[in-house]
Amino acid sequence: YSSNNQKVDEISTTPLLNTIMPGMKAPFDLVITGENAKNVDSYLLDVNYMMSYPKNQVIEITSSEYNRDKFDNAVISGKVANRGYITANTVVVVATLYDLDGNVVGVSKAHAAPDYLRTNDEMFFFVTIPDKAQASKAVDFALAAESEEYSAVPEFPLGSIILLASSVSAYILFTKYSSRFVGNIIAATSPGAQ
Repeated sequence: YSSNNQKVDEISTTPLLNTIMPGMKAPFDLVITGENAKNVDSYLLDVNYMMSYPKNQVIEITSSEYNRDKFDNAVISGKVANRGYITANTVVVVATLYDLDGNVVGVSKAHAAPDYLRTNDEMFFFVTIPDKAQASKAVDFALAAESEEYSAVPEFPLGSIILLASSVSAYILFTKYSSRFVGNIIAATSPGAQ
C-alpha cells in the first residue's frame, strides 16, 4: 500500500519449506521490484495453508559453519543426516539469517547433491547467501532441512541457545543463593537501617 493507503501491488510467494510442522517456522522471500517498490509504504500479509499428515522429524543437521569464501561471499556449510527408516529424496537445506535484534535479514536454500540420502547416512551441504547487503547484517542463523518423506529435527539459532543457557543459569543461581540476593537487595535499598 502507498502512503495514502492505495493498493500498489499484489504478489504471492511460498515458504522455502514445503511442510511446516506444529511449533515450527518457515522462512519466505517476497520481493517487490521496479517502480512499484518505490511507492510501498506498508503491507498486509495473508496466509493460506492446507492441512496434511505430519512428517517424521528425522532429518538432522549434525554440523554447520558460517564462513566467507575467497570472493567474500557468505556461505553456510555442514552435514545433514537421515535418521529415518527409508531413503530421503529431494533433500533441501534452508537458512534463515538474523541481525543483532533477531530480525530476519535474509533467507536462502540449497538442494543437496545428490538429492537423496540413504538411511543412517550423512552428506555435506553448502548454502550460499548471494545478497551481500543481507549477509553483511547477519550475526546469527538457523537451519532447517526436509525431504519429500521427512521433516527436520528443529534447530535453534545459536543466539537463542546462548540466551536460554544464560537464563537457566541465572535461575539456578538465584534459587540456590536467593537468601544472599534478597539480603543484599534489602541492605542496598535501606542504607540507613542497621
